[in-house]
Amino acid sequence: MPPSQLKLLKTSLREQGFTGPQKSKKQKKSQPKNADQAAKKAAALASIRESFNPFEFKHLSRPKKHEYVSNNPQDAKTKILGRPGVTKSQGEETRRKTLLPEMSKRNKTGGILDRRIGEDDMTMSLEDKMMARFEREQQRKRGGNVFDLEDGDDDLELTHGGKSLRFDEDDLGKEDYDAASVSGSSSDGDEDGFLKRKRRRDSEGEEVGDAPEEEQPERKKSKAEVMKEVIAKSKQHKYERQQLKEDDDELREELDKDLNDVLAALRGHMSGKPPVKEPPKDDVKPNHGINPDRAALLAGKPRDEADKEYDARVRKMLYDQRSKPTERTKTEEEKAKEEAEKLKALEEKRMRRMRGEPTSDDEEPQNKGKGDEAAEEDAESVNDDAAEFGLGAPLPQKSRPEGVEDEDDFLLEDDLIASDSDADISDEGSEEEIDADDTMAADEDDDFLKSVLPEKTQPSKATNDVLTLVPEPTSKLAYTYSCPRSHEELLKVFKDVGTDDVPTVVQRIRALYHAGLHADNKDKLADFGCAVVDHIAYLSNQTPPAPLAIRESITRHVHSLSRSYPATIATRFREHLKALLASNNPTQGDLTILTAIGSIYPTSDHFHQVVTPAITLMARWLGLQTPASQKDVAIGAFLGTLCLHYLRLSKRYIPEFVRYTALCLKSQHTTPVLLAAHAQNILTASDLWAKTPAFIEIFTPILASLEAAKPSQSNAIQRLTIVLQNARLHRRPQLLHNHRPLPIKSSIPKFEEDFDPNKHYDPDKERAEQAKLRKEYKRERKGAMRELRKDANFVAREKLKDKRERDRAHAERERRLIAEIQGEEGKEKKEYEREVRKRKRG
Repeated sequence: MPPSQLKLLKTSLREQGFTGPQKSKKQKKSQPKNADQAAKKAAALASIRESFNPFEFKHLSRPKKHEYVSNNPQDAKTKILGRPGVTKSQGEETRRKTLLPEMSKRNKTGGILDRRIGEDDMTMSLEDKMMARFEREQQRKRGGNVFDLEDGDDDLELTHGGKSLRFDEDDLGKEDYDAASVSGSSSDGDEDGFLKRKRRRDSEGEEVGDAPEEEQPERKKSKAEVMKEVIAKSKQHKYERQQLKEDDDELREELDKDLNDVLAALRGHMSGKPPVKEPPKDDVKPNHGINPDRAALLAGKPRDEADKEYDARVRKMLYDQRSKPTERTKTEEEKAKEEAEKLKALEEKRMRRMRGEPTSDDEEPQNKGKGDEAAEEDAESVNDDAAEFGLGAPLPQKSRPEGVEDEDDFLLEDDLIASDSDADISDEGSEEEIDADDTMAADEDDDFLKSVLPEKTQPSKATNDVLTLVPEPTSKLAYTYSCPRSHEELLKVFKDVGTDDVPTVVQRIRALYHAGLHADNKDKLADFGCAVVDHIAYLSNQTPPAPLAIRESITRHVHSLSRSYPATIATRFREHLKALLASNNPTQGDLTILTAIGSIYPTSDHFHQVVTPAITLMARWLGLQTPASQKDVAIGAFLGTLCLHYLRLSKRYIPEFVRYTALCLKSQHTTPVLLAAHAQNILTASDLWAKTPAFIEIFTPILASLEAAKPSQSNAIQRLTIVLQNARLHRRPQLLHNHRPLPIKSSIPKFEEDFDPNKHYDPDKERAEQAKLRKEYKRERKGAMRELRKDANFVAREKLKDKRERDRAHAERERRLIAEIQGEEGKEKKEYEREVRKRKRG
């Protein structure tokens, strides 16, 4: 059993020499007393005290496993990391000084604040506080502060904007305010003024001047006196400005008196004649110095009232609309630049349609930056995109002479518009009845309408002696026709019209029933366009069919109508496609419709409501049909040509075309003419799909079929062979990446002589700094949370202590009151008993 604490204490005191045999007085006196012995004694007692209270020290939670020998005796002892008791007491004392006063002042108003210098500053010592208070007291005794303007300190200098402010004698005339310039500014009538004398006294230290000492002011001016001086100064300046304004008005009137003479002289000089002087009138004296309107206002009216009325009229003139500048004429470079931007925007829009991206019809990049009316007209105008869709190429026949750019460019005479055409040009309200779509259509055909209206009719002599787009019509051709709204009505109208005159009649009907002439013409022309579409197929199915030039001319009219009525014309084309889908037997009319679709609509779009069904039907027929006759071979050649024409911009691959062409090459119904057509289609397809990765696989079987079936096509075979050889030369097989073998990376281990497992040896400095910051943040966060918990515990203890103190005071007060009440009751009881006994005795 270990010894008790008492025995250990006695042993420690005996070893240190504090206890033992008692010494005599002589031995105690003979032992010298010095500070070193007292310090040693205190240190020994402290070490004994520490050794007997192990809970007051913080040691390592896991001490070293093996002890080591060292020359330093302190190393052999257990290292003390901290003193929890001392730290706790210090923290408690700090909170008592800082947190406890805040708690006592919480939810309390009023009170006395100690504003003495350094009273709440824990960093200032007592000597610093007393020194600061002494300096403040001496400054108050001197009077004033550093910003007092009346202080006579020469070292103080006022500045403004980095410049010194000096009140010298030379600067008195430059002051913005001078009290001497205001009459009655000083009470004693001194012309120098109080401020001037004040500056002299401050600068020289004594009064300068001949004025006696008793006349000088002995006090500062009050605020009321200063404000009176300022008001008087302001009134004087206002009066001076008014005088200057009146002088300017008088001078202006004198100059205006000679204005009429100057104007008359100028008029005579410009006209070359001497000015005519009017005889003077005795009764009236005209005032040539003012405006005649103003002179009329002044006649018989007061000047103030006339001036007000004149000013009102001048202000009213400000709201008058000003004239706008005309449009600046553009240079050739600007026009070329706009045209180039316009073409780029159209090409970009076409590529977006080809990729299937959404596009907006109201995008007009070429009009960016234009704010005038010309930009709006450009945005509303519709470009003639006939050349883009294949209508710009010259035809074998001269269907469109020189000088005529579109079917809308033709010349009409005044008697073309008949009374039975439902077209009333003089109707002023007709244009107002047209809706927004009619207005847009009229804007698109603006040139067309100009040539129709009588007041804007072009002269009968055309450019290059060209009057019509077709051969000269016969004399039997009428000038007015009713507007057919179906194909049956159209056939009735064309009953007595020759085939060559059909485009002329279509042109005249469009002119007679233009949308800008009447509100109902829009619906009529829309139905008329659908009837013309049906008539194109009808002309192709006739035996013999109509000439190609006539059908193409009518197709141009359909193209022009489709820009104004796109939905109606597209619906009619889709109806023809539905009929072709049901029959699956394309006729000449169906082939003409498919050709017209490719010429009217953009075929490079990713999806189009008319073009996509058309090319789908062609691919369906080529993929499901087998060439069983010469007609099938001919139709396949024509459909193949149409497919390649549709895809000349998008260059999409059509496997049905390759399949049917290969079958036609092997078919026994193929003639040399049809074989040449199919060979031409193959060469065109090879040009379109030359950059396709599978070009060799697509055209190698076709080349073999072409060589085996008909060796007569040597040019096509030779050309296709050359293209395939070039494709094989450009093709490279896939290979692995050719590089030298890389050795396996080997790292030499790095040894640290003074390795510490608690230390991080990260070679990445940035990552090491981040880890260090994270660790520091974690430590600070834990420390802050610890302090907050201690503060919360301290607040809870103080609240509990206050509550106990209040409860104790309340219980003490309650006991005292109860004791007082019991004492009074006992006293009264005794008095009562005494009185009872007294009465019994009496």
